[in-house]
Amino acid sequence: MKRSRHCLRAAVLLAGLTLASSAAAADIPPATELPDLAPIRAQIYAGEFTAAAAELQALSTTVQHADLYNLLGYSLRKLGRHDEAGRWYREALHFDPGHRPALAYQGELFIAIGDIEAAHRNLRYLNLLCTGPSCIERDELHAALTLAGHPPPQDKP
Repeated sequence: MKRSRHCLRAAVLLAGLTLASSAAAADIPPATELPDLAPIRAQIYAGEFTAAAAELQALSTTVQHADLYNLLGYSLRKLGRHDEAGRWYREALHFDPGHRPALAYQGELFIAIGDIEAAHRNLRYLNLLCTGPSCIERDELHAALTLAGHPPPQDKP
């Protein structure tokens, strides 16, 4: 009985995600070509979030792409600029509703601002999007929730 309820919940969540994605698909603007972000990624890996955010914000005036918006949200979140980070994660998910890194990082933002239910919701979406046994984004958000003292109800992600 418990397993069938879990399957039913998963099916309802998947149906809602599918409907939301297909309904939004007509509204999703086309992404522009993404320039090479390797130098900016290097700044992020080096912890140079201020420089990375400045370059990404400058690029965002001419480039529309979920990867760029996700990296901008990440850099701003690392700088503690949560409201701005949230805006860019939403923008990334507007361009690509199934963008796993944006869902994971937005989930980490939700943890940082205390919206644990929203973080759990993002983890549920990642559970649906990640089909294999290994999924970095799902695993990292699961670990972040657990570290924050709010593990998901089930034992495994």
